[in-house]
Amino acid sequence: MKKHFPAIRPYKKQFIAVTPPHKLYVEQSGNPDGIPVLFVHGGPGGGTTVTDRCFFDPEKYRIILFDQRGAGQSTPHARLEDNNTAALIADIETIRTTLKIDRWVVFGGSWGSTLGLVYAQTYPELVLGLILRGIFLCRDEDIHWFYQDGAGRIFPDYWQQYCQVIPEAERSDMVAAFYKRLTGDNELERMAAAKAWSIWEGRCATLQANHAVVDRFANPHMALAMARIEAHFFINKSFLEHDQIIKNAHRLKDIPGTIVHGRYDMVCPVNQAFALSNAWPSAKLEIIADAGHSSGEPGITDALIRATNKLAFQLEKTTE
Repeated sequence: MKKHFPAIRPYKKQFIAVTPPHKLYVEQSGNPDGIPVLFVHGGPGGGTTVTDRCFFDPEKYRIILFDQRGAGQSTPHARLEDNNTAALIADIETIRTTLKIDRWVVFGGSWGSTLGLVYAQTYPELVLGLILRGIFLCRDEDIHWFYQDGAGRIFPDYWQQYCQVIPEAERSDMVAAFYKRLTGDNELERMAAAKAWSIWEGRCATLQANHAVVDRFANPHMALAMARIEAHFFINKSFLEHDQIIKNAHRLKDIPGTIVHGRYDMVCPVNQAFALSNAWPSAKLEIIADAGHSSGEPGITDALIRATNKLAFQLEKTTE
């Protein structure tokens, strides 16, 4: 079973200014002359980690990580103004042109799969390949499953703690109730809501309980960005048309694609990957039998690294 490549340090870090006041943290590692690959993180609002560099052979790939608006090291932190899907797609293009990249591989999980798919459907001619994990189509039913009525039946103990910050009278629309608190002026209430929202997601992300994952999601800096930005996107239907990704899947037909999804993913149930696979039959779907949502699940890590190795081989062969 494949494991992460050894930890590496970036050879370049920079901030790229987009629409004011947003500045994006962007880093590059691996081989400066290698195959460009863009890592698109989840959330929205999750930010990148050092492990995200390690899905790619550093001798073959030029590995590009960035923190989306308001997330991670990008500034200003947790800012919602001018933070929407179209802006994030434009940001990816700004990064590509700033780094003087003609075409690149796009790799993303969860919300990163959403954004990666929308980008590829917008600019299919710029994408050498797509490697996607934990497919999130951002339909109404997908949001409803995790934040209103679905996953809470699997994790009633976690759900009860998630709900505690919301009065019973407001629980018929949990996203709206959290959004109200996450954008309110009461700092204590805002932070309590952020931690409840983010910890709920962290607890549900792995098949087996993983305290390291939960601790990362509970970190106040990450929790505030994740909760505020996610609630902002979800209350606005992720700034997408109804079923937009499936309707536009035909635009992916010429892009090599791999879809990796855990059988027991409770954050983004596997039916979303199945729907995408049916709409994009040329992509390879691999359902991991003993995994949940997280990219750190051993079976998912293995499948993703096999996919990046295979794509590197194929792309090198076509350029010989």
